[in-house]
Amino acid sequence: FRIMAGKVKWVTDIEKSVLINNFEKRGWIQVAENEDWNFYWMSVQTIRNVFSVETGYRLSDDQIVNHFPNHYELTRKDLMVKNIKRYRKELEKEGSPLAEKDENGKYIYLDFVPVTFMLPADYNLFVEEFRKNPSSTWIMKPCGKAQGKGIFLINKLSQIKKWSRDSKTSSFVSQSSKEAYVISLYINNPLLIGGKKFDLRLYVLVSTYRPLRCYMYKLGFCRFCTVKYTPSTSELDNMFVHLTNVAIQKHGDDYNHIHGGKWTVSNLRLYLESTRGKEVTNKLFDEIHWIIVQSLKAVAPVMNNDKHCFECYGYDIIIDDKLKPWLIEVNASPSLTSSTANDRILKYNLINDTLNIAVPNGEIPDCKWNKSPPKEVLGNYEVLYDEEMAQSDGSDRDLRSRPGQSTGVKGSRARDSGKPVLTTWK
Repeated sequence: FRIMAGKVKWVTDIEKSVLINNFEKRGWIQVAENEDWNFYWMSVQTIRNVFSVETGYRLSDDQIVNHFPNHYELTRKDLMVKNIKRYRKELEKEGSPLAEKDENGKYIYLDFVPVTFMLPADYNLFVEEFRKNPSSTWIMKPCGKAQGKGIFLINKLSQIKKWSRDSKTSSFVSQSSKEAYVISLYINNPLLIGGKKFDLRLYVLVSTYRPLRCYMYKLGFCRFCTVKYTPSTSELDNMFVHLTNVAIQKHGDDYNHIHGGKWTVSNLRLYLESTRGKEVTNKLFDEIHWIIVQSLKAVAPVMNNDKHCFECYGYDIIIDDKLKPWLIEVNASPSLTSSTANDRILKYNLINDTLNIAVPNGEIPDCKWNKSPPKEVLGNYEVLYDEEMAQSDGSDRDLRSRPGQSTGVKGSRARDSGKPVLTTWK
């Protein structure tokens, strides 16, 4: 009996121990020394081989894998933005109230990604935008890298002259034709706690894209910088001020190895409720859930919805000082390495709960099984969105109403009655 196929390295010891314990407990595998394992928690590289036309496998009905073949439509920075932009335009063409814009031409409901351009392709468009607000700060990221590698901030066009420009044609040319970058407007007014910048790492499990069914993990966490934030241009090169990635912060002099510079999401919620109020806090988390569902809807039409696949994504969200959440990126392989004791417990439970949903009741997997797992197996997951259920209720409600907001016939916001409005898109 095999759940996953292919030749792959275990990414971390915790993954191996959790998976082996999980399947021993269910009686699926016998653990033996030097056994040639036929169960694999696959890396994104291995998935390419599994679904490759030349070297690919033919998976049987009792085999499931933990990535979708073209997950990169969501998890590559440039493709994610491209798909969200396409999604907005399609909704505009359909006349959807979701695509409504304000008097400045900004999306009211779909403005959750910072203004972003691809380099070198969109260089001229970027320059045009930059000149509208020459005092702005921008962040450059290589499209295919993670853990903060290759990221830098700029506030002058001259700072990207390492990306050469042909003086005759004024066309923008990258030094390396292999590597593309995205450049995004930097969120320079982040919400600070203790004077430090942080972001949210949230886990979202997708069991199918068509119909879309996704689950939110309750035990996400905040990642704090080790150095107090300052918008000063003199600190643009100090990544300990600007980047929350643990891979970067752990090298800082002020990094705390006991708590790892992390807060649980429940602690953040408690802090915000006590400082900003419960209603405002609920609205913030409602909007975060909205962002996640809309980003998944944006890629659903182009995602290869193979019946053998499920995937757990790591969403990175930044909150600004007006309590507006911004989607920064989505990770196909969120780190499962434990940097603290609490980290180990969280990630152990994450893997365990993910498997309980992917393969309910400890039964042999059946990729044709398309029912929602019973509530008792969800663990720390909760259903975030079930498209099939939404449609069976009469219509896909999220196309008519935003969480925490009522919309009229033309999508205009209803006046605040003073009463909390329940989310209607679930």
